[in-house]
Amino acid sequence: MIRVLLVDDDPLVRSALSLMLGGQVDIDVVGEAGDGQAGLELVEALRPDVVLMDIRMPVMDGLEATRRLHSGPAPPAVVVLTTFDADDHVVRAVAAGADGFLLKDTPPGDIVSAIRTVAAGDAMLSPSATRSLVSRLRSTSTTERTSTAADRLTVLTERELEVAVCVGRGLSNSEIASELYLSIPTVKSHVSRLLTKLGSTNRVQVAMVVHDAGLV
Repeated sequence: MIRVLLVDDDPLVRSALSLMLGGQVDIDVVGEAGDGQAGLELVEALRPDVVLMDIRMPVMDGLEATRRLHSGPAPPAVVVLTTFDADDHVVRAVAAGADGFLLKDTPPGDIVSAIRTVAAGDAMLSPSATRSLVSRLRSTSTTERTSTAADRLTVLTERELEVAVCVGRGLSNSEIASELYLSIPTVKSHVSRLLTKLGSTNRVQVAMVVHDAGLV
């Protein structure tokens, strides 16, 4: 069972999400919060697997709450769910450690799929969020970015680099396991080491390094 916490300042949005997710046999909405600070407190108390996090909220916004969650041990996966499809929001959410970024007008089935995806340890970005990241990356200095990313990848073993490239291609753990002839637990171990060695908090950040280095 995937334990989900809803963090949004709009009670109608929380109600709609709770109703939608309540019909899923493998998802349990364990709590709701109206701001980021309250969300952090409920994460501590309820230990959810996934947090659906709004961005603009009183007391503490979703980006700061996400950053604080990922500064602690064993954080839950975070899917930022927002009405704002701005480049800066996407980049800041990924930098804060979000495992997914979806718009609130995303079809219900896709939101459910995103929850299952991040709960399994993979990343989930809407097509528009992916375009925003690519656009932002292209707007920066290619030479400097490539050099910096390549330097960061030198700490990886050959196998870890192969896994990193697969992550950069957007493959899931099961797809990586199939392509590299590894078990899924082994892939998860490699991904965990990638996050540690690259100083990343999620797969999206790893993928950005690989893209910056020009390997995909």
